[in-house]
Amino acid sequence: MKIYRYPSKNNWQEMVERPVFKREEISETITAIFNEVAEKKDQALFSFNEKFDGVRLENITVTEAEIKKAEDIISEELKQAICQAKENISKFHAAQQSAIEKIETIAGVTCWRETRAIEKVGIYIPGGTAPLFSTVLMLAIPAQLAGCKEIILCTPPDKDGNVHPAILYAAQLCGVSRMFKVGGAQAVAAMTLGTESIPQVYKIFGPGNQFVVAAKEYAQHYGVAIDMPAGPSEVLVIADQQAVPAFCAADLLSQAEHGSDSQVIFIATDLTVFNETITAVEEQILQLPRNELAKKALENSYCILLNTIEEALEFSNLYAPEHLILAIDNFEKYLPFIQNAGSVFLGNYSCESAGDYASGTNHTLPTNGFAKNYSGVSLDSFVKKITFQHLSKEGLENLGNTIEIMAEAEGLFAHKNAVTIRLK
Repeated sequence: MKIYRYPSKNNWQEMVERPVFKREEISETITAIFNEVAEKKDQALFSFNEKFDGVRLENITVTEAEIKKAEDIISEELKQAICQAKENISKFHAAQQSAIEKIETIAGVTCWRETRAIEKVGIYIPGGTAPLFSTVLMLAIPAQLAGCKEIILCTPPDKDGNVHPAILYAAQLCGVSRMFKVGGAQAVAAMTLGTESIPQVYKIFGPGNQFVVAAKEYAQHYGVAIDMPAGPSEVLVIADQQAVPAFCAADLLSQAEHGSDSQVIFIATDLTVFNETITAVEEQILQLPRNELAKKALENSYCILLNTIEEALEFSNLYAPEHLILAIDNFEKYLPFIQNAGSVFLGNYSCESAGDYASGTNHTLPTNGFAKNYSGVSLDSFVKKITFQHLSKEGLENLGNTIEIMAEAEGLFAHKNAVTIRLK
């Protein structure tokens, strides 16, 4: 990791930049994939499976037999863990449901909003080196609670043409309608355009690498919505003198092991904690099975020594991390200073892994600085809000003159007449 001691604020902007591929190269690849899927549909998906995942399939649809087999393979211990996580995630997201509240803005004029589920949603679940069955819970549970009629899941197959059994078990448990063995940008293209097997959806959810993120952004050209730009994972840890260096190091490495394009930032206000955390990272990384990926991520990561917690939070707000950990004393005092973050973890025992799996909050969060203007996934992500209004005769009489004056001032006389004709 690059080490900075009391860097000048003039250098901060450069330090908050994420490692990225050249945009032009990604855009060309995504356009080509979408064009191929639009033209050849399922056949294109079979070709991409062979090209990118090294597997030749005859059927991309996950069968009932495969789902049943997955349930038999998974240990009871893992099933119980998944069910516990499901219960917590369901409890947290169900609490986000709101009652209809009718507002009388003026006598005789009543306005309100009602919620409607997005009918068809697509969920992308990364497979590859880490089959993220936890993301199935994070996306399918609120989709089911919202009342989405069709929940489509795409995930890449392994070299044998199989999907990780925990992904299949979690998907079946959480009400996913249909599952498909397709990964990467081509999966996003399939859910955007529709193929013989995969239906077109109205909104696509899920994290992925920079190609998946670019594909989701490109999908919007076709009128398909997305949850957010959720790319390579990242964490920013702020520590003071009471932080536990071993804990801080473990949190940094938990994100670094996601992949070589992940990024982690460690900020300390105490020199001893700063140095001991760096040492702990060097020691703990040797014990990780995925240490090669973690090492590459650390090459694009930073350890920063600053003077105060206020200064650290100022840097954090500029960086806008996906995950923010405050391993500091009296953290409640500093909550109002947090402006930009996807999800925040408070104190020495609130490890980021809790949010990733089972505390109840959603782990699909904005990355790459998008926490400045995006929220993480919630129940609201799977619904639309429709406004309603009812004007009685009295209501139009009370409000009509205001509407007429405004419409005439804008030169929209047909708008004015729609009121006048009723008042007469």
